[in-house]
Amino acid sequence: MEMASFIAAVLIQSTPILLAGLAAMITLRANILNVAVEGMMLVGAFVAIAVGDLTGNALIAVVSAVFAAFLVSQALAFFTLKLHADFIVAGLGINLLAAGGTLFLLERVYYNPGGLRPITFPEIWHVPDGSLSFIPILGPAFEGQSAIVLIALLAIPACHVFLYRTPTGSYLRAAGEDEHAARSAGIRVNRMKTLAVAISGVLSGLAGAQLAMDRLHFFLPEMTAGRGFIGLAATLFGNGLPSATAVASFLFGLFGAIGDRLQAFNIPAQFVLMLPYVAAVVGLGIGMWRIKMRNRPAKIEGEDKRPGA
Repeated sequence: MEMASFIAAVLIQSTPILLAGLAAMITLRANILNVAVEGMMLVGAFVAIAVGDLTGNALIAVVSAVFAAFLVSQALAFFTLKLHADFIVAGLGINLLAAGGTLFLLERVYYNPGGLRPITFPEIWHVPDGSLSFIPILGPAFEGQSAIVLIALLAIPACHVFLYRTPTGSYLRAAGEDEHAARSAGIRVNRMKTLAVAISGVLSGLAGAQLAMDRLHFFLPEMTAGRGFIGLAATLFGNGLPSATAVASFLFGLFGAIGDRLQAFNIPAQFVLMLPYVAAVVGLGIGMWRIKMRNRPAKIEGEDKRPGA
């Protein structure tokens, strides 16, 4: 039972990072380093709580969160692909706008800059308790998990099939690998990049909804706490592959779950909170090193030999 509860904690910790990682992975395959995932997640989390509080309907709240993050992603696509702004600069600008905009709405609309905490909030669908008890360890671990956790797990093979088994996925990868060759082949590069950013927005919105609606049922300023960047680190660690990105995301979630467990041993809270970010920095470093090694030109045999040797 202890193992099942620990796996459940890893799933809860990993899901927002996994969705953020897949969001960044899709755009990376289109040769876009999407640092705006953090801002998209934050907007999704805010809209999920605001709409859920207003309508009392969890499904409408999740759909609204996804749609809001999608709109943010299209703003990013407009500024970068239409107006030719730098992706890094535009992404950081969206992150700042999301942080400042949600805080502004908290102050002006809800008169509470500390956060949005509805008295009652609709429950998102969770796997019923006892429904999977016939499966050892994993069954109890999945009991009580939200529908978004299941969607996130299904998104891993879905992303693989989309990228490697569909014509659109092949066009998207071609647009990211060599724009000039893709244009010569008749592929609309900007359309493929816009599609990648749009999918990124949808996944980021789901990540924000999961973060705000699954266990907390409230929104706090900057509650994403760098999970979008950790997802980006997972993408780079996984070399832009869906399965490897998922493994890296679960690794970071594992560190988060371990950190939660360490709090019971009177270990300083600062050390516990540091663990996922240390893992992210290490993963980011490894990912960048792998990209550098992959792009290093092959050494020509005998090039170091002296003339006449």
